[in-house]
Amino acid sequence: MTSQLRRASASILSNIAEGCGRRTPAEFARFLDIAMGSASETEYHLILAQDLGYISDDFAHLHVDIVTVKKMLASLIGKLRD
Repeated sequence: MTSQLRRASASILSNIAEGCGRRTPAEFARFLDIAMGSASETEYHLILAQDLGYISDDFAHLHVDIVTVKKMLASLIGKLRD
């Protein structure tokens, strides 16, 4: 589970970075969509880890952080597609 969580969270930033190197806003938005999927996967793994009792104290802080990242991604995607 730790490995999956690390891969999913690293994928968020990797896709943002890759999208920055693209030529058009539409291409960038496509990579941000992929980053959003990775953010959702990260959120799922956090919730699962809490449900299984692997984390407790850090969950609330981490969950707020990933929800914030998803909101920022959604906002940026919206601006690119306007």
